[in-house]
Amino acid sequence: MAKGQGAQKLDLPSAESIAAAAQEVGKKGLPPVENWNPPFCGDLDMRIARDGTWFYLGTPIGRPGLVKLFSSILRKDGNDYFLVTPVEKVGIKVDDAPFVAIDFEPRGRGDEQILTFETHVGDVVQAGAENPIRVAYDDQGEPAPYVLVRRNLEALIDRKSFYRLVELGAHHDHDGESWFGLWSGGAFFPIIRSADLP
Repeated sequence: MAKGQGAQKLDLPSAESIAAAAQEVGKKGLPPVENWNPPFCGDLDMRIARDGTWFYLGTPIGRPGLVKLFSSILRKDGNDYFLVTPVEKVGIKVDDAPFVAIDFEPRGRGDEQILTFETHVGDVVQAGAENPIRVAYDDQGEPAPYVLVRRNLEALIDRKSFYRLVELGAHHDHDGESWFGLWSGGAFFPIIRSADLP
């Protein structure tokens, strides 16, 4: 359930009605969901797993086009995720990040390098100051890399891509220390302190 919101069951829209509304408003590209302020209609039994699989009523959504459609009306407010149309807003659960970066293409070298990522729902984004890369670490010290895709929605960079990214890494001074990280679009994104590398 979305934090701070009551689970309302009355007049909760279905996934089908949300999809129909999304299709209508998304005919000219990504809808401007950040500009819409419809009433909250409750929480939908929809979840995005860490691997990017979308579930509705506990069952994976097997149609890529439908997943892409839902992803186009996804919005994050605070720590909560919603599907938003001009007339309704429903909460959904996201296990980690809503998107997965499944591949990337590097161009250039050093501080002139540009990394362009592709997500599992078809977003293409060039990492840089407006679309930063960040790396979080769990309690066991395992890295989880992310890239900002659109608005405030991130993609988890998949493992194979992260291994390839590490091969492109470089050492650079950051906040008065040497860090190992990545250049893209003229910005440096730290991954780990140089001194902490094995």
